[in-house]
Amino acid sequence: MTSDIATQAPETAGARQWLGLATLLLPVTLMTADLGVLWLATPYLAADLRPSSAQLLWATDIYGFLTAGTLVIMGTIGDRIGRRKLLMAGSAGFIMASLIAAYAPGPEVLITARALLGVAGAAVLPSTLSLISHMFTDPRQRATAIAMWVTALSVGLAVGPLVGGVMLTSWWWGSVFLMGVPIMLLALATARVLLPEYRDPTPGRLDLASVALFLLAVLPMVYAIKSLASGAPAWQPAVASAAGVVCTVAFVRRQNRLATPLLDLRLFHDRAFTGALLTLLIGMTALNGVEYLVPQYLQAVAGQSPLEAGLWLLPGAAGLIAGSQLTPVLARRIRPAYVLVGGLLLSLIGYTAIALSEGVLTASLGLAVIMFGVAPISVLGTVLAVGAAPVEKAGAAAATGQTAYDLGLALGIAVTGTLAVAVYRGEIPDEAPAAAKDTVGAAIAAAERLPDGASLLATAKAAFTTGLQTAATASAVLTLVTAVLVTTLLRHVPAIAAAPAEAGTKPDREAGEPVTAAH
Repeated sequence: MTSDIATQAPETAGARQWLGLATLLLPVTLMTADLGVLWLATPYLAADLRPSSAQLLWATDIYGFLTAGTLVIMGTIGDRIGRRKLLMAGSAGFIMASLIAAYAPGPEVLITARALLGVAGAAVLPSTLSLISHMFTDPRQRATAIAMWVTALSVGLAVGPLVGGVMLTSWWWGSVFLMGVPIMLLALATARVLLPEYRDPTPGRLDLASVALFLLAVLPMVYAIKSLASGAPAWQPAVASAAGVVCTVAFVRRQNRLATPLLDLRLFHDRAFTGALLTLLIGMTALNGVEYLVPQYLQAVAGQSPLEAGLWLLPGAAGLIAGSQLTPVLARRIRPAYVLVGGLLLSLIGYTAIALSEGVLTASLGLAVIMFGVAPISVLGTVLAVGAAPVEKAGAAAATGQTAYDLGLALGIAVTGTLAVAVYRGEIPDEAPAAAKDTVGAAIAAAERLPDGASLLATAKAAFTTGLQTAATASAVLTLVTAVLVTTLLRHVPAIAAAPAEAGTKPDREAGEPVTAAH
């Protein structure tokens, strides 16, 4: 179901609604800020907790996988218990998981806490979108509110590295998780006063078996990818892959039998919908592997402090904000496929620069170009998915688009991040300490304990740089694949300003307005 209530007469939002919007935007900003500070904290938590390379990857991307895997179920729960209530429950869960992560005594506890953060995040994000659409019934005000929601995600990326850099300069790595606690406490304290309650009077049936099959289809495949990089016996990734394939087939068959499926596979019969989902999935996969590695490169290889690294990451955040603001303007006049392809080709320049060169300036400016070029995907992906679906399926299409987006972010770390780890391990000589083969942070710590550690230190830094460049090359290839898919599957979609007349979109949807209010 979508919260876009076309049957009600639009009412002008007042001060309470705008104050409520501010309450909703704080957790949204936290979602991306929390991710950015973790990237900066990676070298420090690696030195303290000494996780294996596979554990470090899991600690980073289990958040995205659990968010993607539980978005739809959280939206359905919100339909039943109320979206404000779900937001408050998610905020409380986020506080508890943040405290566990901050004081995690080992990598296993940190991974568990990150998984809980992913589930809590899945409760918060769709609740904020749904409440915004319920609070702002005037189309123009709703467009402004949703645009502010998108901007809040970008602002989180900009603020996160700076705040994280300051915190890591003064405190231990776990402190970066604590910055979300006061924000979520504020959301809990003001929610009942400023936010309305809303629930679906006729919610669809929740199929828990479908949720379990979805997770069992994705997570074993990810485990298989990570096992390849960790040097595990060949049978482990083979068994995991087979289990993932079996669960995928079971998931598809179950969706085709259900009257109210978790994922309506009939939506994929429309090539525009399929193209939008593939663009979100592959485009975000290409981005996030490199985006995850650059902060580590700035600190572990270039020797930047957390605050300095945060400052060097600001151009990337600025590129994302600028691209996000420019995309709707272009999409009103130019077909979305051409806007997307133009951005993808521009991001290709950034990937190529990182793949062929090294240095702080190259990493920072290359990432800025990438983020600017990828921005159209995050802005238009869900809009195109919803626009391709029947009106009564708009909510399901929006939820599927958000799932593809989050799944792509997680796969970026799993696929290109794992590739970088494999390259790194291959570059470290066999006579080096075993810990040095796991992570560059462990290699730096081992080098400090050796009398001739300078050689190992130089080798580890060169190996990590090669891994980053390999990941950037893989991302460039994925970007070209995405550009081909966009050209093939989306070039018939008209400019968004022409969509109501040409494509039969909902009449109360403003041209260029992101339609992301799922459930």
